Amino acid sequence: AKGDKAKWVFTWPLIFLLCVTIPNCSKPRWEKFFMVTFVTATLWIAVFSYLMVWLVTIIGYTLGIPDVIMGITFLAAGTSVPDCMASLIVARQGLGDMAVSNTIGSNVFDILVGLGIPWGLQTMVINYGSTVKINSRGLVYSVVLLLGSVALTVLGIHLNKWRLDRKLGIYVLVLYAVFLCFSIMIEFNVFTFVNLPMCREDD
Repeated sequence: AKGDKAKWVFTWPLIFLLCVTIPNCSKPRWEKFFMVTFVTATLWIAVFSYLMVWLVTIIGYTLGIPDVIMGITFLAAGTSVPDCMASLIVARQGLGDMAVSNTIGSNVFDILVGLGIPWGLQTMVINYGSTVKINSRGLVYSVVLLLGSVALTVLGIHLNKWRLDRKLGIYVLVLYAVFLCFSIMIEFNVFTFVNLPMCREDD
């Protein structure tokens, strides 16, 4: 198909680079190098994450979209795709407990480790004794919405008799849409004043 050919032409340099730098430990001769595969794959994920954050920041700045909104939409979706695929795979295998545990554990890891490591490096290594300031006061409301979403998700699973089915899937998608809408409206000062208006720079 033409679509597959176009996709191959567009992605082959990246695929070639990954094949050259990451040993395929599924093959017998590379089985002993599984740790090398893990480390190099992690490094590539870090590189791609940096590029994604850089691009999202530029797009948000160009379009005048606050960083927080870009973070809870495009950036969050991009970084959560691997977790989503992992949960989807194990759920199809009938391992519902693992799917739910993965989603909760990955978010806890993102919050505690994903924030703790860069903040720790900034305040203890790069600039010892410095502080990291959070510009958005709307994050407090976003955290409240997050906790409410988690509580409603657990409640929905409980009311559904701890079964993952289509109804529960629609329910959590609606919860996410509500969370997203409220977070965006809060950042744009719809309910209360939390952020200063963005000013245009003079040419």
